Amino acid sequence: MTSPEAYLSRDGENVVVRLDNQERFRIPVHNIEGIVCMGFMGASPSLMSLCAERKVALSFVSESGYFLGRVTGPVSGNVLLRRKQYRVADNPESCLKISQLFIAGKIANSKTVLQRAIRDHAQNVNTSALEDAISKLTFSQKQALNAMNQNELRGFEGESASVYFFVFNNLILQQKEDFFMEGRNRRPPLDNVNALLSFIYTLLMHEVRAALESVGLDPCVGFFHVDRPGRQSLALDMMEEFRPFLADRLVLSLINRKQICKDGFIKQPTGGIIMEDTTRKEVITAWQKRKQEEIIHPYLGEKVPIGLLPYCQALLMARYLRGDLDNYPVFIYK
Repeated sequence: MTSPEAYLSRDGENVVVRLDNQERFRIPVHNIEGIVCMGFMGASPSLMSLCAERKVALSFVSESGYFLGRVTGPVSGNVLLRRKQYRVADNPESCLKISQLFIAGKIANSKTVLQRAIRDHAQNVNTSALEDAISKLTFSQKQALNAMNQNELRGFEGESASVYFFVFNNLILQQKEDFFMEGRNRRPPLDNVNALLSFIYTLLMHEVRAALESVGLDPCVGFFHVDRPGRQSLALDMMEEFRPFLADRLVLSLINRKQICKDGFIKQPTGGIIMEDTTRKEVITAWQKRKQEEIIHPYLGEKVPIGLLPYCQALLMARYLRGDLDNYPVFIYK
């Protein structure tokens, strides 16, 4: 939901949206996986209780996409799995091994985004610049897999991100005057492209966090991102492999297909950019449609909806931590 004036309430087993004291929408709770509330909208304690009981993730984010908090029910999952997760997280060598896979997977998927642009739009993109970036990313991927420690790995990850976003404007084929970026920035995002990226990354974070909790893992205890109070470190870790495939490609589609335009973005007095309500709704609709598309999972070899990918990877992580798999099969899509 995106309207700040809206209020979420409960009627039996239904989630009800009210605006100006009038019912505008209702849906049975068993038909939804999660609720993301944008812009400080309200929710009744009864509705929060229903979401907690039915394991429907209820998250609150600001208009700019900054995560504020979420409502959760009792901690679930196998305590033995969580204890194993904590032991692995306390082992620097084990953390490095898993972190290398997360970052190498992210770089591989970033390369695929650039390679697809050359394949599909060779006449409209700077192929030389993209090929040079792909070459650098290939080298960074090898470096990531051979990193000696976490700090070195973070350096390789930062270098690869700079290379990738340096050529990102080449992938924007329409509305070039209104959608461009000068590097990645956030909190607040300073241009329309970064505003889109930050917003969709927030939606992705919601999905990954819920998936981790659903299989019994603690989303706050990660292997690459440093632990901080309130930080969803494992969710941030697992997001890395999904960012290019799920978020970046959706941003490019929204711009290049002209599903959004510059009028849907507002510059705040502080210089930050936020989306107005209609544009946020358009982005969320596109996100939901994207989640319904199906692909063949590269490791499982089965057709799955894209929206279930975080859950699939969370399950694979749980299996790896339990010792059922020799390695974590990071998501890499060709």
